Amino acid sequence: MRSLKKRWIWYLLLCAAGAFGQTRTPLPLSLKRAVEIAIAPDGNTRIALAQESIEQAQEKVVEARAAFLPNLDASVQDRRQTTNLKAFGFSFSIPIPGFSIPSISGPFSVLDTRATAQQSVLNISDRQKLKASKASLTAVKLDLDSTKTQISDEVAHDYLACLRADAVRDTAKANVDLSQALLDLSNRQQNAGTGTGIEVTRADVQLANDRQRLIRAENDRARAVLILLKAMGLALDSPVEFTSKLDEKGAEVAGADALLAQARRLRPELKTQQQREQVAHFNYDAVKSERLPTIGTQADYGAIGPDVIGARATYTMGVALKIPLFDGFRRQARREESFSQIKQEQIRLRDLQQQVELQVRMALENFNSAKGEVDASRDGLQLAENELAQARRRYEAGVATSLEVTDAQTRLQRARDNQVVALYDYNVARLDLATSTGTIGDYINQ
Repeated sequence: MRSLKKRWIWYLLLCAAGAFGQTRTPLPLSLKRAVEIAIAPDGNTRIALAQESIEQAQEKVVEARAAFLPNLDASVQDRRQTTNLKAFGFSFSIPIPGFSIPSISGPFSVLDTRATAQQSVLNISDRQKLKASKASLTAVKLDLDSTKTQISDEVAHDYLACLRADAVRDTAKANVDLSQALLDLSNRQQNAGTGTGIEVTRADVQLANDRQRLIRAENDRARAVLILLKAMGLALDSPVEFTSKLDEKGAEVAGADALLAQARRLRPELKTQQQREQVAHFNYDAVKSERLPTIGTQADYGAIGPDVIGARATYTMGVALKIPLFDGFRRQARREESFSQIKQEQIRLRDLQQQVELQVRMALENFNSAKGEVDASRDGLQLAENELAQARRRYEAGVATSLEVTDAQTRLQRARDNQVVALYDYNVARLDLATSTGTIGDYINQ
C-alpha cells in the first residue's frame, strides 16, 4: 500500500509539472524508487494477476473448510394429489353387495415445512484436502514473491542500462570537447607556422566523428529510457533524471558454499516449489484416505399435515457410517495419478536446485571477472590520459606531429569506453549475484 501511494504521488507530480508549461520537471529516479513504482499493483500486470491468484486460493481454502461445517436447508411443500392404492400393493375385497373401497385415494392436500441439517463427523479425506488448500495458498503467496523478484531484476537491469547510456553519452560529450580542444590547438599551431593544414583537417575529421558518436549515444539513451518506463508502467513521455551513476561500490562477497546455502534458504522459487511438492503429498493423502470409513449425521424437523391448522410436528435423526468397498478401481487410479504428481514435483525441485546452483556459480565467476576488469580499465584510463598529456606537450613544443596526438586521443577514447563497459558489467554482475542468492532486496536498498 505504501508503494502504491508513492506511485500516485509521483504520478500527480508529473501531471502537475506538465500543467504549468510545456517543459516538465524531470522525475528524480533512483533504483529503489524505480523498483517500487514497477511492483505497485496498479503498475504491473503480472503483480495484479498474482494477487488475483491469491484471492482464488483463499476462496478455495474457504471451500475446503466448508466440509467441516453443517449444511442447513429449509423447504416448504404444499401439494394436492391423488394416489393409486393398488400401486402400493393394497387390494380390498369386501363381500358386501353394492359396497366397494375405491383404489384411488384422494384428492387430498399435504403441507410440509421442514428444516434439514447434515454434519460430517469423521472424514479424513476432507482434512487432507483442507491441508492441501492451505499449502496451495502459501505456495501462491510465495509465487507472488517470485514475481516481484523477477520484475525487480528486470527493472534493475533496465535501470543499469540507462546508467550505462548516460555514461556513454557523457563520454561522447567529453570526447567532443577533447576533439574541439585539439582542433583549436591545431589551428594555433598552423597560425604559428609549426603546424600544417593536414593536421587541422585530421582534427576536424576527428571532431566530426565524435559528434556523430554523441548523436548515436543520445539516441541510445532515449531508447533505454523508453524501455525502463515501459517496465515501470509509466507514461512513455515522462521525463526522468537518474540520481545514480555507474560506479564501483565495494562489496564483500562470501565463498561459493556460503552463497549456495544462502540461495537455498532465501530463493522464493525454491520455497514455492517445495510448497508445491507438499501440496502434492496432501492431495495424495486425501485420495488415499477416501478408502477409510466416514461418519456423518443427518436430522430434519418440521410440520406436516393437510393444512396449517392440521399440521403436526415430525422429525428424523440419524447417524450414517459409510464404508467404501469397491468403485471400479477409480480410487486406485486417482491414487497412482496423485503419486505421479508427487514425483513430478520432486523432479522439478531437483532441476530447480541445480539451476539455482548454476546461477550462483556463474554469477560469482562473472563478479570476480568484472571486478578484475574494473581495476584493469582504471589503470588503462590513467595511462591513456598520461599518454595524451605527453603527446600534447610534445606537439605544442614542436617535437611531434598531430598524428601522435590523434593516436593518443583514440586510445583515450577506447580507454573511456572500456571503463564504461567494465563498470556496467561489474554492476550487472553484482545484480545477478544478488538475484541468484535471493538478496536482490538488499542490493536495491543500498
